[in-house]
Amino acid sequence: MDVKTGLFYFFSIVLLFAAFRVITARNPVYAVLYLVLAFFQAAAIWILLRAEFLAIVLVLVYVGAVMVLFLFVVMMLDINLDGARTGFWKHFPLAAVVGVLIALEMAAVLIGGFRVSEEPHAPALLGQAATQISNTRELGKVLYTQYLYPLEIAAAILLVAMIAAIALTLRQRKDSKYLNPSEQIRVKSKDRMTVLKMAATKITKVDDAATVNTAENKS
Repeated sequence: MDVKTGLFYFFSIVLLFAAFRVITARNPVYAVLYLVLAFFQAAAIWILLRAEFLAIVLVLVYVGAVMVLFLFVVMMLDINLDGARTGFWKHFPLAAVVGVLIALEMAAVLIGGFRVSEEPHAPALLGQAATQISNTRELGKVLYTQYLYPLEIAAAILLVAMIAAIALTLRQRKDSKYLNPSEQIRVKSKDRMTVLKMAATKITKVDDAATVNTAENKS
């Protein structure tokens, strides 16, 4: 077994362990951190497969942006773990059926890729050697030629989701305080703070009778 094969098995074992801990960790923060570890291991495997562009995109987009946002949201929400576990076994059969169905669908789609007997090689273009061909360039050609319409549909769906998220954030709700951004921009210093003039504090005179009673009580 060479070094490349050993690294592949090592990264795969760590990836499977991290993925298992994502769904078994009781603390949501730990689950997000295990998911970050799983993404790093997947990026390492892609580097072994000479897909450097996909590995960099996975680290920059998912680990650097999405997972940091998830971790920030999870820590800010202060999720009640006892309430989150309520009704787990009640919905477990349906969740198990959906999980098995998704696994079968993925197996049906990906099973053809494991039947390749030889390692595919990129053809030489314009007299260049196959090793000099950029996989990023070839990936861009495939995305914008063969998968152009699915890419545009995915971009449109993401745009609609982004607009919907902004609209839900800016809507006025009765159970939350709403601030108008335009009014915040035009606010002045005198609108933020008001100086009130108050009389100076005066010393209160002690009643002589109360003083006498206090002295008698002490005696």
